Order: sequence, then structure tokens, then C-alpha cells
Amino acid sequence: MTIPRPNINESTYKWWALGVIIIGGFMSILDTSIVNIAIPKMMAVFSVDTDKAQWILTAYMLTMGVIQPATGYLCDVIGTKRMYLFSLAVFTVGSLLCGVAWSNDSMIVFRVIQAIGGGLIVPVTMSIVYQIFTPQERNMAMGIWGISAMVAPAVGPTLSGYLVEYWDWRWIFTINIPVGIIGYILAVLILKETPVFAHRKFDYGGFVTSALGLFCLLLALSEGVDEGWTSAYILTLLYIAFACIVLFVLIEINHPEPILDLSLFKDWNFTFSTIVSFIGTIGLYGGIFMVPLFMENMRGNTAMQTGMLIFPSAATAGLMMPIAAKLADKFGAKPVVIAGLALLTLGSLELRNVDLDTADRTIVLIMMLRSAGLGLFIMPVTVLGMNTVPLPKISRASSLNNAVRQVSGSMGIAILTTVLQNRQIFHLNQIAEGFTVSSKPAMNMVAYGERLFAHAGTGGSLVHIKALALMASTAQQQSYVFAFDDAFLVLAVICGIGTLAALMLKPAKRHAGGQAVVIAD
Repeated sequence: MTIPRPNINESTYKWWALGVIIIGGFMSILDTSIVNIAIPKMMAVFSVDTDKAQWILTAYMLTMGVIQPATGYLCDVIGTKRMYLFSLAVFTVGSLLCGVAWSNDSMIVFRVIQAIGGGLIVPVTMSIVYQIFTPQERNMAMGIWGISAMVAPAVGPTLSGYLVEYWDWRWIFTINIPVGIIGYILAVLILKETPVFAHRKFDYGGFVTSALGLFCLLLALSEGVDEGWTSAYILTLLYIAFACIVLFVLIEINHPEPILDLSLFKDWNFTFSTIVSFIGTIGLYGGIFMVPLFMENMRGNTAMQTGMLIFPSAATAGLMMPIAAKLADKFGAKPVVIAGLALLTLGSLELRNVDLDTADRTIVLIMMLRSAGLGLFIMPVTVLGMNTVPLPKISRASSLNNAVRQVSGSMGIAILTTVLQNRQIFHLNQIAEGFTVSSKPAMNMVAYGERLFAHAGTGGSLVHIKALALMASTAQQQSYVFAFDDAFLVLAVICGIGTLAALMLKPAKRHAGGQAVVIAD
């Protein structure tokens, strides 16, 4: 029995379709961050250590990176509607399986299944947006679609903290099931199929080299801090990744139907929008990674408390998306992108002044400033780059864009984690050099500690031992604060480089036919 499609006017169809695909996009992106908070609980339930439990996160990230390059080809030969339905179904089934996982190994396998669907959803939904909306409408459409892309990573820790603390950790997966079913039914009823190019041949060489190269690169970025960047394991991964990427480029430039069309980089705006997006994604995930780490490890906040502090910034990013679209339509995308990156840089720089005594309200305001910048630039820069891409190449461009974002998010976290680790050791050594036991500041601190512990009822030699331990703990804590300050400074510098890169973008105007035309400055 065929379910009749609702009678939707052609002029409103595209907005109905946008609402439908946002459901899948939000769930897919949400699951990149929602699991982090529940890892300690899973470790206890499955009786595994951190190294094994981390693969629950790593497997999802690696699978998404490997599968995304093939999305453009699959959309072309199957159709974007069928691809969206397939990816949403796989993601929903994967979520069901994750919710009933009985061991760490089974959870990793089910996360891979979930990630196959999740990795396909985002580039497919972006392709649909560019195919059904005219260039004049894309800023607003992507602004609305971008709410899910920006808000989901920030909402993840908040929602996860609530579910883990007040319900059950399995709910972070099973909550996707009813939403996925509803989203699937709506997609069947509302979405229309796009043209299919069944004659296109699959680029096996390009897929294998891109999949292996991205797998090794993302794995190296994920484990480089723990294993050591100069270890044989990480260097081998990086060598394989480099060799595969070089081979991939050689294959693609000589293949008649490449899996990722590198000729797109001949377009000035697509190239620089990709560079700006790459840097901006580091800014996005760097903040999402660093701030919760600081709040929970240094200030002792619970996951729920941290999530509530981050939530206003997520809401700010969501609110800024439609505003950014209107501003881009009125003034052009380039000035909006530059303004957004400038705010992101300023907010990241302000985080350098955060310490253990900084009021929560101040941190919330700084995060909202960063999020306002993210909301302003992240979608207009994508639209500016994609608007000059010919419609038949939209699916390939979307795949390429998302593959770059996947790498940049992992690279940003790897860079900042390395900075944190190295600078903490550096600052601890500096403190130790100028803060010896025989120095006056150290003697005063020890004396203060002895009085404190003596007053608390500690007696004998334990008073002096505890005072020395307190001094060492204080030095360790201070070195971590200094390290976070340095990492936030590095984040600000990276965002500043993104602002400079945005200056290279060319403004675009559109003639009556609706085709985007890049004009020289």
C-alpha cells in the first residue's frame, strides 16, 4: 500500500523539506559529543579501562571520516532522498543496538554501524539544501540548517549530563529511536527524489586511498597525545596517511569521475572558504573541548553544571544563524564572515584571562561572545564557497567540505591537548625552580599549611608532611591554570589566522538568473 504524499505547495515544499532533514542532521551531530559524558559510566558497567572505553568515541569518529568521501557518488547514483532514508535508518538501528549493548566490544561494533548512518547524513542533508534552494535563498536555508550543526555539539554535554545523572546512560542512544522513526516517516512523505546518474562509475582507487589515509590520519590525531607524537606507532600512521593522500591526489586528478572532485579547488572562493571553515571548525571544537575540561577538572564542576554553563552559548549560536543569513543577504557574506571570526578570536583571547576565581557569569558571557562569532561566520562562509559550484557537482563538493571539517575538528583537539600537556610540564618546572622548599614563599606556604592542619586536629610529623603535599598540589594546580591560559591563547591565534584568511574571499553578486558570480575586489 502506497502512502499518499501530502499536498504541499511547490513554493513551501523546500521549507518543509528543510525541517525534515534538520531532524537527521541534528541527531547525527549530537552523537559526536553526547557520549563523552557517559564514558565513565560505561567503563564501570563494562568493567574496562580508559584505553578500551575511548574506542567507543574513536570508532564513531573514524567511521564517519572514512564513509563521508563516498557520499557524493552515492547521492549521484542512488538519489539524495534514498540516501537520506538509508542513512537515517542505519543511524536509528545503530542507536537501538547501542542502547542494548552488553559489552565494550559490542558497543564499539554498534557505534560503527551508527556512524555509517551518521557519517552519511550531514553531507546528504547539505546536498539537499543546495539542490532545492536557489542561490538567493541559500543563506537563510543554511542559517536554519546550521542551527543543528552549531547547537548540537554544545547541547550534547548538557543533555548527556542530565540523562546520565537523573535517568540511565542508555537513554543517550535510545532517545534517538522515536525521533529517528518520526524523521524517517516524514522524509518518506515529504521529500522528493533528485535526478539520478546511475551511469557513473565508482572510483575504487580514490575511495580506498582516501578511506585509508583519513583513517590513519584521524587515528594518529586521536591517539598522538597518549602514545607520543614521536612514537613509532604514531609516525607509522602519519607516514601511511601521507602516502595515501599523495596517491589519492594522483588518482583523482587523472580519474574521469573522481570520488572527491579536487578540481573544485580551482575555484578561488571554494578554496578559501574551505580553508576558513577548516580553521573555524578548530575554533568551534577547541572551545567545546577546552572549556568543559577546565570547568570539570580545575573548578570541580559536575557534568550537569558544566552543561548548564555551556547551554547559553549554544542558544546564542542558534539565534545568530538566521541573523547572519539576513546580514549576509543585505551586506554580502564576506564582511559577516570577517566580523564573526573577529568575535571568535576576541572571545578565545578573553578565555585566556579565566582562572579558578573567575565568576561563572563571566565565563558564560565570554562563551556567548565566541558563539555569536561562530553563528555569524560558519554558514555564510560555506554558502559563499558553494554558491559558485555547478549544481551537478554539489554532492561531491558537500562530501569534500565535510571530510575537511572532520579532519579539522580532530586536529584542533589534538593540537590543544598537546599544548596543554607540554605547557603544564613547562610551567610546573618553572614554578619548581623559583619555589624551592628553602625559599621564603615556600616556607610561608608550608607554615600556613601547618597551622591549617594543626587547627584541623592533625598532630605530630603529619602536619609538616601534609603541608608539603598541599604546596605541591598548589603548584600542580597553578601549572595547569597557566597551561590552559596558553592553550586558549593558541586557540585565539588560530582563529586570528582564520580572520586573515577570510580577507582573501571575494564578494559575490548574483545576476537575474540566480547564478552566483564571484567578482574581484
